[in-house]
Amino acid sequence: MKIATFNCNSVRQRQDIILDWLAEFEPDVLSLQEIKCVDEQFPREPFEENGWHVESFGQKSYNGVALISRQPLTQVQRGLGLFQPTERECDRRVIAATLSEVRVINTYVPNGTRVGTDKWVYKLAWLERFREFLAAEMARFPNIVWMGDINIAPTPDDVYEPARHLGGVGHHPEEFVRLSSILELGLTDLFRHLTPGPGHYTYWDFFLPNAVKRGLGWRIDTLYGTAPMLARLEECTIDVAPRLLVKPSDHTFVLGTFLDN
Repeated sequence: MKIATFNCNSVRQRQDIILDWLAEFEPDVLSLQEIKCVDEQFPREPFEENGWHVESFGQKSYNGVALISRQPLTQVQRGLGLFQPTERECDRRVIAATLSEVRVINTYVPNGTRVGTDKWVYKLAWLERFREFLAAEMARFPNIVWMGDINIAPTPDDVYEPARHLGGVGHHPEEFVRLSSILELGLTDLFRHLTPGPGHYTYWDFFLPNAVKRGLGWRIDTLYGTAPMLARLEECTIDVAPRLLVKPSDHTFVLGTFLDN
């Protein structure tokens, strides 16, 4: 089984990049973040014409998540579903579904913008609420892959010039605490389980010239797995090539390959 994630930064703008990648790697399911369109505007036809199924949870102009799969997904859930949301908490950031016996949870974690702002407080609260959601999911499903744009570089190896970025959004102790609390439920960073060391990134800022070639990146797009999925893990890789294409997303694909159960 192949499970992948990609922050596409607009599914309509990256449609061809996504379709080409799907044709080359043939994942069983691909999670997308920042689709930046309502469900009715999702370009379903080219995906469905190529044999893909689409489940989306879209939002106008920003946010939004989707799952692209070769086989139909079941038990689809949109949103956290744990509380009466405020307007901001209606952001469409989570979609979960079952593929065979595997529960896939796709998230676009809030960025936080700047430490001390309302958006920063929202990010921390969102992570706490997501922990509750994930705990409930893990009580029902032993085989879980949580993936997406997590918007946290959890160790110094996961961001260029870590000393410079420590204490800022994306590499802050408050984020580390909340992410650790989530992972303590019984999840492992699948890429790091196989690949130690610095220099492995999934996001490169458009505003930094030649950021990919200069190694100025962040590893914030991740697959986390429960113990049964870790036991089946064969490979987890970052495909840098799509970030070097014309008009790319500022993120790239991460792909996990699992042995059949």
